[in-house]
Amino acid sequence: MNAREVADYLLDNPDFFAEHAELIGTIRLSNPHGKAAMSLQKRQMEMLRYGHENDSISAKFNRWTVRVAAQRDLYTLPATVSKGLCEVFDVPHAALRVWDVDEAYRQADFSRQVGEEVRIFATSLDAPYCGANTGFAAAQWLEEANSASATTTDGAGDELRKIESVALIGLRDPQAGPDAPVFGLLVMGSPDPHRFDFLTQIGALASAALSRLLPH
Repeated sequence: MNAREVADYLLDNPDFFAEHAELIGTIRLSNPHGKAAMSLQKRQMEMLRYGHENDSISAKFNRWTVRVAAQRDLYTLPATVSKGLCEVFDVPHAALRVWDVDEAYRQADFSRQVGEEVRIFATSLDAPYCGANTGFAAAQWLEEANSASATTTDGAGDELRKIESVALIGLRDPQAGPDAPVFGLLVMGSPDPHRFDFLTQIGALASAALSRLLPH
């Protein structure tokens, strides 16, 4: 009997595990995370838990998207993007910079001078980076007074010193095609290296929204 025949048999006999309940705790399945094999029952519980977590993340992403899309004041838009990440996703710290913007926004805090090193690094990001904070220059933006933070108490400085992981997302105008130059960098910081989800989607939405600051 091959795998297809086994699957067909179980589909044709939905009461099989009800009649042989003792097998649920003894059948071992390979672990997709590379660890030791797990029972069928444990795997089902894990899939259910991840399903609930993904539903929660999707709901948060929708809330953040609506908030960003509704912001019509382009001077306030960058703050809406970063503050929304902190308030909706509970990201401890977030900041962003954009460059080569329209002349009307060149004096704004979000478009202040960015070093060539940061620009080169942002250009090299073909995908979001999420990992250890090894002293990225852009991570210092999280320490500035105008950066967004989920920490509003006097202990915010202590929280900043604990930032050991960062997420870095290069911003490209989606309407300019896949070879569009990077025009900004979004930075998020957290002591938890597994805190950041939906990075690609966050980058795509932020890029689309903030591209309105570019000359057209």
